[in-house]
Amino acid sequence: MPRPSEPTRERIIQAANSLFYSEGIRRVSVDEVAAKAGLTKRTLYYHFKSKDDLVAAYLAARDQPNLALFRKWFAEAEGGLPVKVEAIFKNLARSARHPKWKGCGFLRTSAELANMPGHPAIRIGAAHKKKFEDWLRAAFAEQRIADPLKLARQILLLLDGSFAVVLLHRDASYMETAGEAARTLIETALAKPGRKRG
Repeated sequence: MPRPSEPTRERIIQAANSLFYSEGIRRVSVDEVAAKAGLTKRTLYYHFKSKDDLVAAYLAARDQPNLALFRKWFAEAEGGLPVKVEAIFKNLARSARHPKWKGCGFLRTSAELANMPGHPAIRIGAAHKKKFEDWLRAAFAEQRIADPLKLARQILLLLDGSFAVVLLHRDASYMETAGEAARTLIETALAKPGRKRG
């Protein structure tokens, strides 16, 4: 239960995060979010005009913490660029072994809203994935890799594909295998004769 001293809007988002991530957005009612936050539904609707608004806020709240965690894993890994990117996958595999792990909240939400492409949560999810892609592209460009955007997209596809397969099979080793593939792609790009020089 959130502490009463927490700002009301943050209490609601915290409750939504817990429920939406564990149960899915369609299965959780606004009443359940309000109850978990220790508030009335009327108070919730004072801060969020609709459930769609609340779903968008839930994903927006996950955006920066998730990106910060990826950057932390990347920075803490000892080794060059291939090892640092692989570390993201290894750490995600460790997280995926936790019984409460439910995959990528952005991908799961977009799957639930697949028939609503204009939903604000879809735009937030797409922006989150684009930020990850842009961050990788910048890291690859810094190492003078010839086509940093293409490589960043390949890594993103490995990441999101592994999220889906691990969730399906409940086997985190798929995430580790994807990380090995990412490392190989980066090593190959770094070794290419056409690599840009300073």
